[in-house]
Amino acid sequence: MLWAERHFSVSGMRVLQRSYSQYLQSSAVTQRQSRTFQQAFFSSNYNLCTSFSTISETEKINVTFVDKDGEEIHIKVPVGMNILEAAHENDIELEGACECSLACSTCHVIVMDTEYYNKLEEPTDEENDMLDLAFGLTETSRLGCQVIAKPELDGIRLAIPSATRNFAVDGFVPKPH
Repeated sequence: MLWAERHFSVSGMRVLQRSYSQYLQSSAVTQRQSRTFQQAFFSSNYNLCTSFSTISETEKINVTFVDKDGEEIHIKVPVGMNILEAAHENDIELEGACECSLACSTCHVIVMDTEYYNKLEEPTDEENDMLDLAFGLTETSRLGCQVIAKPELDGIRLAIPSATRNFAVDGFVPKPH
């Protein structure tokens, strides 16, 4: 006997009763509709995602890091990726203690050419607040997590300061409230 959907009341609430196979069929339809929505939403709104994985991997820019010893490290960075992520993917020693949440200054980099510095978006107040804590601050300092690769930055050179200020590691002890 096939189960038909039945409605009945329990404590004044209307309840739908159906067979397990009917439930599975409706569940599959719901999952398919949900998947279709997700694909449509995220494919047309990829810029809402902070990951660069939805952006074409073929468009990359050249970035040169200069470490504290003056050694130059040349990498290619996909357009849309931030400099901190690019450094980590290429085993470049650029700390990122707060994981891009604008809560530290450990990914501080120095843009070596003012021409490139002027091509960057203006730093936000939050970034400027964190930069005030950075070791070796200069007029062209930025946080690597806030510098996003774009075609006009092709060839940018970034110096990595010789030290960072990481209060969580450097002995800073927060006072209880």
